[in-house]
Amino acid sequence: MRLPLIKQIVSFIESNDEDWVNETIELLENISEVSSLKDEEIEVIGELLSNMYGSLEVNQMIKGGMDKKEAMNTFMKRVMGAIDK
Repeated sequence: MRLPLIKQIVSFIESNDEDWVNETIELLENISEVSSLKDEEIEVIGELLSNMYGSLEVNQMIKGGMDKKEAMNTFMKRVMGAIDK
């Protein structure tokens, strides 16, 4: 997960609508099922998906009243904690 990407996607959600991100996720998940994709291509799609899902989680924290910076830091700490286990 990359914080700059998550920040950009969260800003996009704020300016537009999270439905755009949900629809993009659906499209990428559908594309990832193509049998002729190379491993590297699947990895790129997976990384994009994880950043989009993370952005949606951060957006939910913001909607819940958390400050944007605090929401991103909380999310990244949780991700880093999961990686350390």
